Amino acid sequence: MRRNTNYRAWGSVGHYIQGPGLLEEIESYASEFGQAHFYIIDVFFYDEWKEKLKALYRNSKSTFSCRVYEGEITHRKIAEFQKQAVGTEIDTVIAIGGGKSIDAAKVTAARMDCALLICPTIASTDAPTSAMSILYSEDGKMNEIMLHKRNPDLVLADSRIIAQAPARFLTAGMGDALSTYFEGLSNIQSGHENYVWCDKKPFVSTVSGRAIAKCCYETLIRDGYAAKLACERHLCVPALENIIECNILMSGLGFENVGCSIAHAIGNAITVLPEGENLMHGERVGFGVICQLAAEHYDTKTLEEVLNFCIMIGIPVCFEDMSIELTEENLQQIAEESLEADSWQACSRTCQKEDIVQIMKIADAFGCDYKKKHAVK
Repeated sequence: MRRNTNYRAWGSVGHYIQGPGLLEEIESYASEFGQAHFYIIDVFFYDEWKEKLKALYRNSKSTFSCRVYEGEITHRKIAEFQKQAVGTEIDTVIAIGGGKSIDAAKVTAARMDCALLICPTIASTDAPTSAMSILYSEDGKMNEIMLHKRNPDLVLADSRIIAQAPARFLTAGMGDALSTYFEGLSNIQSGHENYVWCDKKPFVSTVSGRAIAKCCYETLIRDGYAAKLACERHLCVPALENIIECNILMSGLGFENVGCSIAHAIGNAITVLPEGENLMHGERVGFGVICQLAAEHYDTKTLEEVLNFCIMIGIPVCFEDMSIELTEENLQQIAEESLEADSWQACSRTCQKEDIVQIMKIADAFGCDYKKKHAVK
């Protein structure tokens, strides 16, 4: 069935600011949006930043309260944050932390009609800029994608804090960002809709969205390896700054405006296995990109460029890298789970479960063979 491609749409964060030490100025930035601030802070940063906020607000005209975030993002947890915020007359919700604390803040701000500020402490996903939250069931299974009417008003990316995090987070963010360009091409070729205001009518990508998705890939290939080395040494050099922007802003604008496809359908489905739960989102999606290149019959040059990039920065290129046995049972489980994803609709070919199994097998063969030829352990 031919899709209606007459309407195109663009969605984006209100403001994006990046640089070393910016989080130390959070009170002044937040006060531009209101004077009653409600912080949702990741458990790993809560004690430190609760004390820092007391100092930052000591002479401020604004007030703040803060709550710790821990565990999965569920409807029950969101309701708890709302209950804590009600009665305080807050006008600004601020997240400090990783993807799940960020998504929790998005839902809380949307339900309370507040301004929203996002302060990512890692660059492992493109969640900070988008108008999307991913919710989980109480047993930890992803079960709902929630689209919001507004993107965050401000994303404040403190590159000094991000550079102090383990490099694996940055690498996983690159795996997630790697999918942006190739999944965008799938959506463009099939005329599939993006994630902008999908509750109103389907929209396709703009020229601007496509250009950012392409720039995202080019930046990864140019600066990814240098950024990984810099992050391992906690150095805020230009390559690292570029990849932080790539992982958070370019990838965020890219996926929201051009859409997802096979890489995310398979990458997310790998969590059906216990071993998959031990992998980060971008690590699974990075392998999903190789599956997508196989499914859409990309040329050898592109495939080898992607394989080389993944190996250089530490993204899995085969099932062995993910500590998953290549058994029919495991492949069948992943394939069946992946078919639940709407993003298969962006693929130009129709795939059944057995097709997906074969896609994963050949992707694994590509990775294993490339590692063998280049003597990669």
